[in-house]
Amino acid sequence: MDKQLNGSTSLPELFGSNVFNSKIMKERLPKETYKALRETIDRGAALKPEVAAVVANAMKDWAIEHGATHYTHWFQPLTGATAEKHDSFIAPTSEGGVIMEFSGKQLIQGEPDASSFPSGGLRATFEARGYTAWDCTSPAFLKEDAAGNVTLTIPTAFCSYKGEALDKKTPLLRSMEAVSKQALRVLRALGNATSNRIISTVGAEQEYFLVEKEYYMQRLDLISCGRTLFGAPAPKGQELEDQYFGAIKDRVSAFMKDLDVELWKMGITSKTKHNEVAPAQFEMAPVFATTNIAADHNQLVMETMQKVALRHGMICLLHEKPYAGINGSGKHNNWSLGTDDGLNLLDPGSTPGENAQFLVFVCALIKAVDTHADILRATCGSSGNDHRLGANEAPPAIISIFLGQELTDVLINLASGGKVCKKNGCEVLKIGVDSLPELPKDNTDRNRTSPFAFTGNKFEFRMVGSSQSISGPNVALNTIAAEALDEIATRLEKAKDVNAEILAILKETLQAHGRVIFNGNNYSEEWVKEAEKRGLPNTRNTVDALKAFTTPKASKLFAKYKVLSKEELHSRYDIYVEQYAKHINIEAQAATQMVRRQYIPAVIRFMTELGNSVNAVGKYGAVQKDLLAQISNLLGSVTKKVAKLEEETKKAQAIDKVDKQSAAYRDKVVTAVTSLRADIDALEALTPRDIWPVPTYSDLLFKL
Repeated sequence: MDKQLNGSTSLPELFGSNVFNSKIMKERLPKETYKALRETIDRGAALKPEVAAVVANAMKDWAIEHGATHYTHWFQPLTGATAEKHDSFIAPTSEGGVIMEFSGKQLIQGEPDASSFPSGGLRATFEARGYTAWDCTSPAFLKEDAAGNVTLTIPTAFCSYKGEALDKKTPLLRSMEAVSKQALRVLRALGNATSNRIISTVGAEQEYFLVEKEYYMQRLDLISCGRTLFGAPAPKGQELEDQYFGAIKDRVSAFMKDLDVELWKMGITSKTKHNEVAPAQFEMAPVFATTNIAADHNQLVMETMQKVALRHGMICLLHEKPYAGINGSGKHNNWSLGTDDGLNLLDPGSTPGENAQFLVFVCALIKAVDTHADILRATCGSSGNDHRLGANEAPPAIISIFLGQELTDVLINLASGGKVCKKNGCEVLKIGVDSLPELPKDNTDRNRTSPFAFTGNKFEFRMVGSSQSISGPNVALNTIAAEALDEIATRLEKAKDVNAEILAILKETLQAHGRVIFNGNNYSEEWVKEAEKRGLPNTRNTVDALKAFTTPKASKLFAKYKVLSKEELHSRYDIYVEQYAKHINIEAQAATQMVRRQYIPAVIRFMTELGNSVNAVGKYGAVQKDLLAQISNLLGSVTKKVAKLEEETKKAQAIDKVDKQSAAYRDKVVTAVTSLRADIDALEALTPRDIWPVPTYSDLLFKL
């Protein structure tokens, strides 16, 4: 493609221009240094200090040539956001000047103040020391801001003084090692002697809303909470189904163009963009990347969306449910496993050997997801996602697997030694795997209601919230897959007849875990009842879902594969439960302020106008009297409900234990906000637009 995008730069030239990638490293590093660094990146070999020193110097020179004056260790603490502390390259000289300096030690390790990041009890508040460690598997890159500042940005892991993981990257890297080790054992047992590493890959589709900045700044709920706590429905919503894949407005298209350019410069493969279902909702989808890079990229996608939107006079909303009655936003986590020599382990393939490989890995995923559905559900828990899951716009809180009926039938028939029917008739299957026919691929329509759907050569995990880091869900996917593959590998390694053992594994998997396979409509009430009969968990809220992290089963799983120690895992529970409580507390405070400082005064002004009108027209003011009575009754109810909300919020704030506190916020405070909203929204429908104090849903959704 030769189209000019940025001055005289074509897209191929632009892409990755701000990334210290393999091409740049080959050009700037001595051959032996580059080779040693690749050994570390590709095989996990220890990085020698002398190698790091050469890399650091080359990285510094490259960054300075591109206008950088500072560098930062960029990490992902357990806040869910990213963090960075900037240091300049300057070092003083004895003559009173400065030189530009960046050492191997500065590249490999940083020491940020860790005291203000959540640790979940892993360390005391007064213990401030933490370390960032260079993740050389994720390329360093340049971040540019609107002021023209350029910063060399180095992806890093973040741990405490004693080595506990205080971030999302560290357990993700550990989980990738765990699934690689166990998957490689399976391949060796199946006769694969060429692959040396298994790589989990992800493509994270990102949904988001755009809203006019002017309107956003007039709404305390959007500013403080990322969602509207109040708002009567607009006359038009999404019922005409005219937004989805519709023509993109010029203003939004301009934003998307700038977003693509910024992402492409950082090596992020922004591929697809389109209007989503709800008004003012959109989606961006990248090409697959290794899971740790995909996680880094998705954090950058969210950050860049918000920065670029501001340049266009808009705000990007990443909350899972900004508007009641309108579809919310999720993040479709497309997960797969591949080898370092190019095999996709979830591709059905076209040869008997590939069939056997596919069967084994599908069995592992069926077992893993059924066994640890509670953990997968917990990784998608947040106060925002509670508004979305099960709301007929996203998968329910029930975890199930979609395989498609044809593939499901094939697996069942294989397990029973029966026939597999294809378009050209039926084939009788023998026990030997060598006789397997080609397995179906993309054999059925895509099931967008399934939480965990097979889509040809990957699984799409659709429960992840739009504002969430994808690291947590993928830590869980990698680890539960590692456990299932470990068990399968042990059986295959001991088997005298590997083919017979594969079919035995298939049969046992379907008998023990087939309940998790469901190919129908996950939104239906019938499925909720059927899932209950099957014994599948249906955890409807985050506070209950997060308890999965405290079970002996979860502790044993993550500790066995050295992904998270018991203490590290429990710290996540404490942090996420506390975050839930804090988010609801912020919503309660914002709701109270909006009602007392904006809505009640506005309604009183309108009531005064109505009262004056009644007095002016005398006996002809029946309509005004009725309206005044309606509003007066609603205002009285609002006064009582806002007082109740304040009371319940204070009670929740006073609870010491975080688990009990979060339950109080869920049961009492959320209920109080919801009840208060009903009256405020009713008042909005009765109050003139010029008196109502905040932009309405019609403004927010349709005036871009």
